[in-house]
Amino acid sequence: MSHLADLKKHPQFHATVKGTRRLTPAEAEEIREITLEVQEPGFDCAVDQSFGVLVPHESEFGTSLHHRLYSVADLPDKKKGKQTLKMLVKRCAYIDDFSGEQYPGVASNYLCDRIPGDRLLLTGPHGLPFEVPEDKTANLILIGMGTGIAPFRAFIKHIYKNVKDWEGKIMLFYGAKSGLEVLYMNDEEDDLKNYYDKETFEAIEALSPRPHMDDPIAMEEALTSRAAEILEMLNKTNTYVYLAGYERMRELLDKAFSTIMKSHDKWLLRKAELIAGKKWAQIIY
Repeated sequence: MSHLADLKKHPQFHATVKGTRRLTPAEAEEIREITLEVQEPGFDCAVDQSFGVLVPHESEFGTSLHHRLYSVADLPDKKKGKQTLKMLVKRCAYIDDFSGEQYPGVASNYLCDRIPGDRLLLTGPHGLPFEVPEDKTANLILIGMGTGIAPFRAFIKHIYKNVKDWEGKIMLFYGAKSGLEVLYMNDEEDDLKNYYDKETFEAIEALSPRPHMDDPIAMEEALTSRAAEILEMLNKTNTYVYLAGYERMRELLDKAFSTIMKSHDKWLLRKAELIAGKKWAQIIY
């Protein structure tokens, strides 16, 4: 996937915030689902695409526009030339490397503060590396961390609603600090349960053992606990591995898959085969 700096900022489209709701409770980190309606009929974003948001930012150097990319978090809907999109935004902060002070993230805080009726400037649509295989018997290992659930939620909905006679196995591994942050798989917001009766679908949570102590999310343990099933899938030539999440996932997943295959070298070879066959795709942020 291209770097954000390489993506075109034109053409631009106007969108109106139609709704915004917090998906996590007050005691958890804030993650919001924001619903947008794009005004121009020329904008058409599909499940396997993303869109950019241009966020205004005032600084000592003047006004600038921050360009941030977001995955479609649900099936897009288009009526009378206007498209409705959903996106997930986590309110973030960062630590200045020099001063050590904490500052609010520009784009995330701006978007989390929007209210219905506010206007946004979008770019795109831009490509996503996740594609539904033409082979309906293909197996999918989907690994998402935090808001990385967004593209997979839309992806899974698309397969079971729009792709007829899907036969391949889909395993979704989703990591979060606690059950309160497991989006779309908790008591109140659990639309992925609609697919639990599918013999081909399974969702597995990976939570931090001590979320209040900032322990790492137990994704490695979640994967290795299903080693036999994953190994069976990896031994097939029509298996795809898609992941979306934090930079530190790279090393963690290599370790987990090496354990599953009982050899680091065997995993690196299998991973190279997946990449060469365009069956490995990732969004790292």
